[in-house]
Amino acid sequence: MDEITRERNQVRAIAEELGIDFRIGENRRLHGAAYGNAVLSRLPIVANHNHDLSCRRYEPRGCLEVNVRHPNRQDVLKIFNVHLGTGFFERRYQAHRLLEVISENGNQSAPRIILGDFNEWTRGLTTRLLNRHLNSAEPEQRLGRARTYPGVFPLLHLDHVYYNSLLELKSINVHRSLLALAASDHLPIIADFELAH
Repeated sequence: MDEITRERNQVRAIAEELGIDFRIGENRRLHGAAYGNAVLSRLPIVANHNHDLSCRRYEPRGCLEVNVRHPNRQDVLKIFNVHLGTGFFERRYQAHRLLEVISENGNQSAPRIILGDFNEWTRGLTTRLLNRHLNSAEPEQRLGRARTYPGVFPLLHLDHVYYNSLLELKSINVHRSLLALAASDHLPIIADFELAH
């Protein structure tokens, strides 16, 4: 893969370097390359679908759903990776649409993780709706007031992880390193889950 191809397919390049599976939820094209959400996984991804969350004339947005399967088990883990818009009314629409996507797709008895950049500077409608239906893995509840954006001097907690009761949260932390700062303007949240008994 030449340098231009690597630059236009960064997710693929990273996945190939690491030898892991990946999917991209393309919401639009940017300089000839897919632009949207991505999931990289050490476990095989057995299905994926990109759900449209776009609202009127705002920037195209989506929710990438992937089903991951452990090679020694039949359980499927559903992961929903989302990046909501920055407009107040845009996010209100996306909050309801996201809840529809999570509720309507697949077996409700499957373990689910919903994560990403929710762009809520305060606890908005998306936070309230998801908190009614899912568990919240909020780092500030375990670590003090952890913030993820901007990475150099974090003031806001825009990035969230939600999960259903078929999973048990073992640990969660906000990762701070020079490499993380080079990779994104958000600090990554690392959550460790186990299937609930």
